[in-house]
Amino acid sequence: MDPCFHLIVHLICRHGVRQLRTGWADGPAYITQCPIPTGQSYVYNFTITGQRGTLLWHAHILWLRSTVHGAIVILPKRGVPYPFPKPHKEVVVILAEWWKSDTEAVINEALKSGLAPNVSDAHTINGHTGPVSSCPSQGGFTLPVENGKTYLLRLINAALNEELFFKIAGHKLTVVEVDATYVKPFKTKTVIIAPGQTTNVLVSADKSSGKYLVAASPFMDAPIAVDNLTATATLHYSGTLANTPTTLTSLPPKNATPVANNFINSLRALNSKQYPALVPQSIDHNLFFTVGLGINPCPTCKAGNGSRAVASINNVTFVMPTTALLQAHFFNISGVFTTDFPANPPNVFNYSGTPPTNLQTTNGTKVFRLAYNSTVQLVLQDTGIIAPENHPIHLHGFNFFAVGRGLGNYNPKTDPQNFNLVDPVERNTIGVPSGGWVAIRFRADNPGVWFLHCHLEVHTTWGLKMAFLVDNGKGPNQSLLPPPSDLPKC
Repeated sequence: MDPCFHLIVHLICRHGVRQLRTGWADGPAYITQCPIPTGQSYVYNFTITGQRGTLLWHAHILWLRSTVHGAIVILPKRGVPYPFPKPHKEVVVILAEWWKSDTEAVINEALKSGLAPNVSDAHTINGHTGPVSSCPSQGGFTLPVENGKTYLLRLINAALNEELFFKIAGHKLTVVEVDATYVKPFKTKTVIIAPGQTTNVLVSADKSSGKYLVAASPFMDAPIAVDNLTATATLHYSGTLANTPTTLTSLPPKNATPVANNFINSLRALNSKQYPALVPQSIDHNLFFTVGLGINPCPTCKAGNGSRAVASINNVTFVMPTTALLQAHFFNISGVFTTDFPANPPNVFNYSGTPPTNLQTTNGTKVFRLAYNSTVQLVLQDTGIIAPENHPIHLHGFNFFAVGRGLGNYNPKTDPQNFNLVDPVERNTIGVPSGGWVAIRFRADNPGVWFLHCHLEVHTTWGLKMAFLVDNGKGPNQSLLPPPSDLPKC
């Protein structure tokens, strides 16, 4: 095996898998492990407990996620049925981006110039773009179906930087799961899915015959450049002739915020006796994190007129260490990180005003420390210093409940009165709306160091990331396990 390929394949994140006490198998470079040296290997060893559904794996270093990604399908225990009608067949559908250029060259050029990177050249459905203007003969993915049967589509957004709408002409989609957690089923024509998120939908093949367009197009309700090309595939009924015209569908405009909000607001936890929604009712840590983009001076950035785009949480642009945080924590290595990450933003941010446009971020490798089994409420507020933008925020090591969401500035006095503490959707990746906020709750019952970051890769590169350090509890069953013998060293 080529050693470079060996290096890339093995630096893998199991996105959304709750790896209890084994953060050594989580995957993010310089957070839970060091990169694997060329010619060496590392075996990820972990146990999946209490989860079932669709998740994903992907490279978690540089921009390699663009091509190194795939599905994780966790089936229910043997003999345990789905809480919805059993489908005739299950199909993984991965949505992604396609680039003519090496993505590493794309981001490196952007970092050198200080400007935003070029957008992708196309979107894909299971690796195929479908016909595009520059290549009208390009074929697309085909989903064969039989009349009268139901199919479970496991949708995954593996794109680097774009949220996507998903739609099938002439068919409604019944949503039954997101991020490997069951939801109260509901029907929709259009799914919105952010990078790192997964959504399972049932599709009933209720037409007698025909070909129907399957499409994925971008969602962006801010003045930010996106790849406007729509990826297409075909739902093809058995017995339909190949030359039969395809039934088309109209896709939402790229800034169709009401369509996205309607989908997001329809999500509710199943909250059944077998699958309860264990929402923390009391809170030990009440945190408020601002997330957004900014501008810092950069004398060498000529294209950016002496400045560069950066991103931050609570005005801290995260600096990647050269020793993995989890290793530094476990082996007591000093000088790698500090535990003074601010629980609230600087005073310049407030609930009634808009942050100034010239605010400069500070740099640092800071984590926030949590006691084992403590409960956390975290409000994530988009600041819109450059422009308001939706940020899909992913928390490693935990699922969380999305208890509240709104536009504008979060009001700590009135907004909590409307929180859903009964059946909020449970996720591992949540979209902070453009110019708005979300509130999540989780229990810190997984010791180790766990990454929190925007799943738009450009924002992660710019520094929109931090980590939680969860201390050990009492006894070995509440403590971080020792690292495996083959753990890569920095």
